[in-house]
Amino acid sequence: MDSHLLRTFVAVVRAGSFSAAARELGYTQAAVSQQIASLESDLKVTLLHRRPVRPTEAGARLLDHAEPILLRLRAARSEIDRLGGAPRLRLRVGAAPLAAAHAAGALAAARRAHPRLDAAVRVLPRAGIGAAVATGGLDIGLVDGIAAPTDPLRPDADAPVTAAAVAERPLAVALPAAHPLASRPGLDLRDLVDALWLDAPDVAAPLPDLRRAAGVRDGFRPSLACAGGDLALVAALVAAGHGLAVLPAGAAGHPGLAEVPVRAPRVVHRTELLCPRSPGPAGTAFSAALTADAI
Repeated sequence: MDSHLLRTFVAVVRAGSFSAAARELGYTQAAVSQQIASLESDLKVTLLHRRPVRPTEAGARLLDHAEPILLRLRAARSEIDRLGGAPRLRLRVGAAPLAAAHAAGALAAARRAHPRLDAAVRVLPRAGIGAAVATGGLDIGLVDGIAAPTDPLRPDADAPVTAAAVAERPLAVALPAAHPLASRPGLDLRDLVDALWLDAPDVAAPLPDLRRAAGVRDGFRPSLACAGGDLALVAALVAAGHGLAVLPAGAAGHPGLAEVPVRAPRVVHRTELLCPRSPGPAGTAFSAALTADAI
């Protein structure tokens, strides 16, 4: 199966049309059509309905495999490039909003070890950081999420990266100070399935993660969506009654907010370091500093 044809197939599915995929890839529409026809001929199955453009059942199955395959190919090229070239004194760190603070001390250690280091830090959405590390867009990633104590997060599970624990903190349900549950000593997430929640996946625990932790398929309905990594905004929205949120205990610090510990199920806020399997010298120094005092 030709990886170029596979890449074109994914582009067509994501774009929803042959013409849009052609513009994205820099091909003519006829070339895109020919490549899809070649892939279908190779696999001896129709992969796309043409009007409207959408995957057939076989196409949907191929899409499930295609994106991890293409990610692995990009990661392989990046890893070989790192092994074959001279070590780069460059460090690009990408961190989820609540994980970014962990970068400061480790970055200082890396710069002491390599005074001429070209360094930069970016705060990014959680999703995609692992893939960016695997494919060379980032040298180091810092991600966070909820997990059972000592369990790995496994973000971007298809990305071939090395993960190491950095920190674990207790979780709390953030709610308005006047909320009837604000005086409770602790809360069970399973009792809050029918509550309304703030959908702020870059800062608060994502709602699908809460469903998995509580062992339910439905519930944890979003009341308001809040994109981006602004913790202060999330805290203000919760305090104003727009929905509940699960945050690391003590993270919000808003005067109109109450935090009630999550007593059940047993989950924590976990931060992890992601690095390629062959990190450069600056990435190695950063990782060593960050994990020296880790949990």
